[in-house]
Amino acid sequence: MCCSTTISEPPRSRWRKYESELQRCRPETLPIEFGDYHPLKPILVTDTKTRRGVRKGSTSSSSSSSSSAPPDPLSSLLDGTDPLSMFAASATETLAVPRSGSIGKEDEVVGADFEPWSAKRGEILARFTTTEKLSINLCMGSDKGKATSPGSSAVSEKVRTRLEELDDLEEGSQREMLNLSQQDYANRIEELNQSLKEAWASDQKVKALKIVIQCAKLLSDTSVIQFYPSKFVLITDIMDTFGRLVYDRIWTMCSDVHANGSLFSDAFSCDDVNDTAKETCLNWFFKIASIRELLPRLYVEASILKCNRFLNKIGIHTTLPRLTDMVRGIGDPLVAAYARAYLCRVGMEVAPELKDTLNRNFFDLLGTFRQLSGESVQNQLVVQRVEMPEYLTLYSPAINWILQCIAYRAPEDYINCAEIWVEFTCRHFTKREVNTVLADMIKHMTPDRAFEDAYLQLQSVIRKILTYFHDFSVLFSMERFLPFLDMFQKDSVRVEVCRSIMEVFIKHQVEPTRDPVILNAMLHICKTMHDSVNALTLEDEKRSLSLLIIGFIRMVSFGRDFEQQLSFCVESRATFCNLEPVLVQLIHRRLSTSTSCFCVFFSQACAAYSFITIPSLSSIFSRLSLYLLSGQVALANQCLSQADAFLKAAVSILPEVPRSINVEGKLRSSESFLLDFINNFLSTLLVVPDHPEHGVLYLVRGLLNMVQDYTWEDNSDAKVRVYISALPLLAAMSQETYLYTIPKMDSNETLYGGDPKFLSELNKLCETLIGQVLDHLKALGREESARRQGSLAFALFGALLAHGDLRNNKLSQLTVNLWNLSHKHGYCDTRLSVRTLEHMKQQAQQPDMSHLSDAVQRLALQSRT
Repeated sequence: MCCSTTISEPPRSRWRKYESELQRCRPETLPIEFGDYHPLKPILVTDTKTRRGVRKGSTSSSSSSSSSAPPDPLSSLLDGTDPLSMFAASATETLAVPRSGSIGKEDEVVGADFEPWSAKRGEILARFTTTEKLSINLCMGSDKGKATSPGSSAVSEKVRTRLEELDDLEEGSQREMLNLSQQDYANRIEELNQSLKEAWASDQKVKALKIVIQCAKLLSDTSVIQFYPSKFVLITDIMDTFGRLVYDRIWTMCSDVHANGSLFSDAFSCDDVNDTAKETCLNWFFKIASIRELLPRLYVEASILKCNRFLNKIGIHTTLPRLTDMVRGIGDPLVAAYARAYLCRVGMEVAPELKDTLNRNFFDLLGTFRQLSGESVQNQLVVQRVEMPEYLTLYSPAINWILQCIAYRAPEDYINCAEIWVEFTCRHFTKREVNTVLADMIKHMTPDRAFEDAYLQLQSVIRKILTYFHDFSVLFSMERFLPFLDMFQKDSVRVEVCRSIMEVFIKHQVEPTRDPVILNAMLHICKTMHDSVNALTLEDEKRSLSLLIIGFIRMVSFGRDFEQQLSFCVESRATFCNLEPVLVQLIHRRLSTSTSCFCVFFSQACAAYSFITIPSLSSIFSRLSLYLLSGQVALANQCLSQADAFLKAAVSILPEVPRSINVEGKLRSSESFLLDFINNFLSTLLVVPDHPEHGVLYLVRGLLNMVQDYTWEDNSDAKVRVYISALPLLAAMSQETYLYTIPKMDSNETLYGGDPKFLSELNKLCETLIGQVLDHLKALGREESARRQGSLAFALFGALLAHGDLRNNKLSQLTVNLWNLSHKHGYCDTRLSVRTLEHMKQQAQQPDMSHLSDAVQRLALQSRT
């Protein structure tokens, strides 16, 4: 049957009683018995298979991850695998002997990146001062000559003379200077330094040695303990002077021999040293070995440690460990700490590669701290009225220097340890200590861009910090956290670190924030991620970054401070202009703020923000939906001119909608998306009042005209379906009371007040649309498109049944014809047809709907044969 019925009079919409219809449509409530089953409850699948042993050669993910990670001292429970135990174990290993060859060529040399002792000297002298009186007690020995025994050999005489001269140091005249101020003490030490140089210049080598020995003895005096670090600095200057004089003297003896031959360069080996120079060098070591007291013998031998190069190739490598063991004989822990610091200092000058010796000094130093609670130290502190915290600070220069020597040119050893210990710091201390650790890591990893080889360890540090610090106001208040992030200068690594921070922020930041510290830091991190986007960035990567930035934006709230809110959105729009999903989220945020604001001026500002931002989006459906949403928000805030502009802009860009769009990497037809948008648009038009200068239903007509002119797909019914969707809108507009309205805003129901001319315009437009649909149905009949024809006929039948006044005989006849046409070829859904008939029978029982009984009698179910 062809739908050949014509409409001789305009169709009429039936009057609707929305409240009573709503009550009838409410579903019947039934009690529900709650059991174990719930449709939203996840299904748990239990694997009952027994886990077999791992086959030989296979590697599980857990084992591979654990093997690649450094040892964790926090879980080893002092089993000896922590870094300190490892250092201790390595310190007790046998010292390796270096390969033969030139020491100057093969051994490591301290570079400019090592902070020299001279840079610390002034700071120590300025920090450790005293107002107490100081004293200097020297025993310089007698000047009278010694008689020699007749008949002794030259060698025996030389040895005897040396021993007697050294004995004079303890038996000679005493020289004591009392009541010295700190400056006087420094001046007297400098005078001794000058005396040493003068004695050396006048070839009084024994006198020079006496001065050095007596000065070294002064380091055993801790009577004014607060001044001890400064005393160490002043006296070791004399040690350095003596060591330099001895070395230069022996060097000169070697150079004299080579005056007429090859040059004697710094890169010499012991094979290049002549016998005279070697004998002189040995003589000095013999003299020092004869010193009876431990402390001066230790310091003086350490001062000429470099002279071992003239004797043999491994002299320094064997002497340093021996001197390190000698320090264990010093009873006072403070004196011993500075003796170790001096050993490390001279050791770094001549053999910085001997890390084992440095480690042994450090762990020996740790072992002496048990002496601090001993009776000797405690009595000393009581006598001098020094508190333990003040006493402990006296160790800091020595410890600082030893640790600097150990850490020198160790960016790999250092970072591996720091990576582990940062977790200990995060777990048991506060942000202050963690900030200190970060500052130290920056200090060690910045020189020579060492961080470029340690990105994996640095990323691990960030992850450990994020594990324990979920309060981002605390995290970003660490002064060194953002500078630490600046070390990630490889783009891919930097973005990955920022991504990990954002993921933790989104997961743990429960409450919205307006903290300026958090906002500034997070904007910096989000900008880093945004700026990594370029033409080669994959869409999945863009989508992932956009979601993270959107997660941050959603956690920002300024409460009722709408001006701050708008300012934040404006700044974010400029910052994240390359990521459209972020811009869309910003517009949504402005619109939601405008909805809750109820301030006309602010709503107008938000509308202007949207009107500027929306055209910059490349996605046509993003623009359409945001224009519509912005228009709806403007209507809610009584901004009619802005709403009108948004809705007209949406209508104007409909022709730009392409016939296919990219959805998750696949091309799909855009018709379904466009139909959804138009239906949403039509529902909004119910509450939009007509513009007084543009005529009746100008927006509805404008939309339908665009639909008419749009280039739809071939063999498409989308345009006709839009016409069918418009019929319920026109029917709703003809009611005395609209189904929904906007508070404080008049819709057409108020403006026209049931004016017959307005109703006539509605009926004419309905007649036009129904006529267009019927013409299309006839065309489908000629094209033998039975399935499409039946579907459209049933859709129009449903619209007329729900919204038309079927008391009109011709309109009723049209619905019967449409029913029959939809069932003619048997393509209609039988279940849907049955439910429709049952619904009509129920409706016919209503007093005002009894006319449906006749229509039901005329409708029959047909099946395809």
